[in-house]
Amino acid sequence: MLKGARQIGKTWAMEQFGKNNFEYYAKFDFDKQPELASVFQNLKSPERILKELALYADIPIIAGKTLIIFDEIQECEKALNSLKYFYEDAPEFHVMAAGSLLGVAVKKRKMTVPVGKVEIMRMYPITFKEFLRVSDNKTYSYIEELETPTHLPEIILNKLKLEYRRYMICGGMPEATVALLENQGMEEVDKILQNILEMYELDFAKYAEPREIPRNHAIWHSLPSQLAKENRKFIYKIIKSGARSKDYEDALMWLEDAGMIYRIYNISKPGMPLSAYAETDAFKVYACDCGLLRQLAKLPASIILDQTANYTEFKGGMAENTVLQSLIPTLKDTLPYYWSPDSRAEIEFVIQWGEDIIPIEVKAENCVSGRSIVVYHEKYHPKHRIRFSFFNLQYNCGMLSCPSPIAGWFPKWLIDN
Repeated sequence: MLKGARQIGKTWAMEQFGKNNFEYYAKFDFDKQPELASVFQNLKSPERILKELALYADIPIIAGKTLIIFDEIQECEKALNSLKYFYEDAPEFHVMAAGSLLGVAVKKRKMTVPVGKVEIMRMYPITFKEFLRVSDNKTYSYIEELETPTHLPEIILNKLKLEYRRYMICGGMPEATVALLENQGMEEVDKILQNILEMYELDFAKYAEPREIPRNHAIWHSLPSQLAKENRKFIYKIIKSGARSKDYEDALMWLEDAGMIYRIYNISKPGMPLSAYAETDAFKVYACDCGLLRQLAKLPASIILDQTANYTEFKGGMAENTVLQSLIPTLKDTLPYYWSPDSRAEIEFVIQWGEDIIPIEVKAENCVSGRSIVVYHEKYHPKHRIRFSFFNLQYNCGMLSCPSPIAGWFPKWLIDN
């Protein structure tokens, strides 16, 4: 079962998997075909369910040869429950399922997911690594084959910077990414991103409780302001004067469950495990996609491409958001933390990597001023430190200085001392 934000390509991925790995695939969409729900109403036997589903399919449903796809499965709780019976009574059939806002729908309708019977996979927007593989495969292959953290040729570094800026414009929503890669023009890219934003807000009305709708809307639209601050800790008064945490906690959880935001918690100290030191009342909120964040902020693409453009504060937020999109899949679905003991120091991300805890500093392009990583190093003496910026690749005395575009490759350049 695939989970993930709306419009990230879950349906396409299932269909492609079916085309490439099976003789047939049969897709049943519970949103477009609500009458499908009647098939599951009084039936639990996969054999009988498949006999009725066959009436809705134009291709044969054959064990081992046909991939069965249940799309928008959140619209039919009994179909969700049927996955248990397919697992137990019909393991010879291959079933994939996905749904928009699956986590939200399950909570709202108090639906149960057959735990232990279903393998849940989280899907994310396209990463820069995936974008580069298509936009400049030669540069992608160069980075893939690079085994040691040595200086990149200037031509490679410049190509990475250009493609990274283009990625920050379109983000990882497949339709917007394809529009940019096919040179359909910025007007089309912005139109696609705006349509996705509007669909997200329509989801508020469909799946959120009435009292939560304006709060979801307020938090979502506050993201550019939250990330434009020098200290990007989430501040409730930016949403609304006098706003209190208890009034917005449910809305924050809704946006998290919908896959629209990531909540990154502060840690009191970098101890093992990091989760034991999380401060639940201090956190930062990032958007699921840098392209959507740019469109939400109404930031013109030309500003991203212009290296001299003056958008200093928000540039830092965009840099962090884009690096985070590379880190999360690399960390295998684990969210990082951040460290900010006071207003004088902040490490943007702290990760648990095997037995090591690694501080990660993120700088916007070539702006690497500040002593936070030095303060952290003097206090905790980590084995590894990482700085993402637009400076060249190198490893020196435990510090991996890595161009932000290749953040998704960082693990292979950590050198054991």
